[in-house]
Amino acid sequence: MKAATLARIARAQQQREALLVVTRLADGAQCVVDAAGCSGDLALAPEQAADAAALLAAGRSAGLAAAAGLFARAYVPAPRLLIVGAVHIAQALASMAAAAGFEVVVIDPRGAFASPERFPGVQLSDEWPDEALARLGLDAATALVALSHDPKLDDPALELALPSALFYIGALGSRRTHEKRLERLRAAGLGDLTGRIHSPIGLDLGGRAPAEIAVSILAEVIQVRYRGDRVETGA
Repeated sequence: MKAATLARIARAQQQREALLVVTRLADGAQCVVDAAGCSGDLALAPEQAADAAALLAAGRSAGLAAAAGLFARAYVPAPRLLIVGAVHIAQALASMAAAAGFEVVVIDPRGAFASPERFPGVQLSDEWPDEALARLGLDAATALVALSHDPKLDDPALELALPSALFYIGALGSRRTHEKRLERLRAAGLGDLTGRIHSPIGLDLGGRAPAEIAVSILAEVIQVRYRGDRVETGA
């Protein structure tokens, strides 16, 4: 692989950007396909470019269906889970998600909650959620769960999350709490996007203990990641 291509891959990984490297097996000519299109010393025909774009969207490596002798390798960011609110459920969820291969960040400006003692080995942010999310970025390989049960923390996070590319958005709270949350988000001009929020959060497994709720949340995140978001849009 050429040095320029390796540098492009490294830069994309640092920026959590998905890309595809298409190689012509006969002579090693390559192009890099990203959200902006294709660049490199290999030109793709329109149908080949369409195949490559589909593989990029799916994050899959495969031969191009529209051409023999072309192989595409996908480089996609690791799945990431951003947890707003360093509560008891978050303690269990952080360790479970890490074991499942997620990069985990717990966000809570309350130092007594987001402490290394309560979250050993977990990346912590003591920023306000809107500041942390703006810094971390909200890409299509990232999920966000708002667990603080405090509108001062959850609402700013949701306001940034709803118009973003996040593959999953969930928020803890009863149906009554969620209705009040929806009213606030509608007032903020986000009514058309509130259907993206999974609430009550998690699959209905029947559990009530913090660790059991964490299992249900992670299960739903994984389900949406692989099967797509089945929540109906609209408030």
